[in-house]
Amino acid sequence: MAFDFTIFSDAWLTILSNPILIVWIFVGVTSGIIMGCLPGLTATTGCALLIPFTFGRPPLEGLLMLMGVFVGGIYGGSISGILIRTPGTPSAAATLLDGFPLAQKGLGGRAIGMSTVASFVGGTVGALIMTFMSPTIAEVGLKFGPAEFFALALFGMSMIIAVSGVSLLKGVISALVGLLVTTIGFDPLSGLPRFTFGQMYLLDGLSFIPVLIGLFGIAQVFRNIEKMGIGQRIKTDLTKILPQFREIWAVKVTMLKSAVMGTFIGSIPGTGCDIAAFASYAEAKRSSKHPEKFGTGVLEGVAAPEAGNNAAVGGAMIPMLTLGIPGDAFTAVMLGALTIHNFQPGPIFFRENLDVVYPMFAGLILAQAVLLFVGLLGARFFARLVSLDPRMFTAVIFLLCIIGSYAMQFSSTDVFVTLGVGLIAYFMDYLRFPVSPILLALILGPLGEQNLRRALQISHGDFTTFINPMEHPISLAFILIAIAALASMYFRLRKSRLEELSREIESAE
Repeated sequence: MAFDFTIFSDAWLTILSNPILIVWIFVGVTSGIIMGCLPGLTATTGCALLIPFTFGRPPLEGLLMLMGVFVGGIYGGSISGILIRTPGTPSAAATLLDGFPLAQKGLGGRAIGMSTVASFVGGTVGALIMTFMSPTIAEVGLKFGPAEFFALALFGMSMIIAVSGVSLLKGVISALVGLLVTTIGFDPLSGLPRFTFGQMYLLDGLSFIPVLIGLFGIAQVFRNIEKMGIGQRIKTDLTKILPQFREIWAVKVTMLKSAVMGTFIGSIPGTGCDIAAFASYAEAKRSSKHPEKFGTGVLEGVAAPEAGNNAAVGGAMIPMLTLGIPGDAFTAVMLGALTIHNFQPGPIFFRENLDVVYPMFAGLILAQAVLLFVGLLGARFFARLVSLDPRMFTAVIFLLCIIGSYAMQFSSTDVFVTLGVGLIAYFMDYLRFPVSPILLALILGPLGEQNLRRALQISHGDFTTFINPMEHPISLAFILIAIAALASMYFRLRKSRLEELSREIESAE
């Protein structure tokens, strides 16, 4: 299944010579950005809502539009995360860690500009890797079994330390809270209900989107109300949207490294853009010369997760197209769209539908250029959101949060969950407990639990199966990397505390 450059070049001619296809890509990317900006209306939701509009049209038009929605939706979530500390998509939760502090410094426009450039770079790298290395990367993803998936989850959980601020203990406690929340609902293996207390709503566990909106949206509303009497409002420089060349050049290694990492993570079925964003952010912080500045508002902290999560778009398409295995929720919807149009993703899809496969490759690359154009063109408009009156601004955030939490399942209970989680997150922030580890635990918890138990069933309770170099070398590699990351961050934090203590002693003398 070798790559054919002749067919690929013909695919580019097919798209560029057909203005209708380019229009559909523009429609998809723009719609995705709009839906990504609105909390609760994720790229997955946007794709599901727009699938009916592809009926009666040539399949390629609809598929290119849906991929454009994916590309725009993942990027669009960063805009609301940067400007109002409410990520429009789960993968943007890592971006707001430095994006929102930049907006508070008056650099919201610059943060959006860096997010746009990093999204373009990451998305382009991911699309190119998908195009030229799909079969090879899909084969690597196919080797992942329960042991490897658990090790991946463990590696991701170790990244909590990198986003937990100054207290590792509080970060671990927050992560444990998130893991406990994931145990609510049906047991993934036995099917028995756990911690539901007889409530039908809890049988499927707490809905992810309402919890996400509560953690970051409602909590921010409470913080805004608290500070409203002080008269604080965010001022952003709207004249400086595009980052300077030296700023882009300074993070080039971070963007490229995050793009490769994001593509690889995205290509593993069951992971997706969320894990790619946090892993990229954590790695950027770990390898930075100034890790203590992360979380205070640095462009590197925006570039890393945005390059990672947008690269994961191409990565997630790899197993779906080559093996028929959806890499995340969006590609699961995309898989359904292909089936509706009478396609069967997998090796047969590559052999029998090259006239669709290669234009999809070319269309995903072109969508990155469209994203750069639309993102930068509309950046000034999006940045103006932070200049609203604080009272109106807070009311708009609250309204978007309520609408977003209700729109997923049209459930009023989801609204109450959002409000309750937001109140808890507000007090956690007041006590300096980070909430990001909770989000990461919610994403990785089910993945880790299911594959831990499956691996132990296969090995008859032998825990050494995860570190057996002969049976599971990939699992062993992930575990060793996780241990190394934990040790590195521990000693770095210890050194920082010793230096701070030394300065206090010197000032006292």
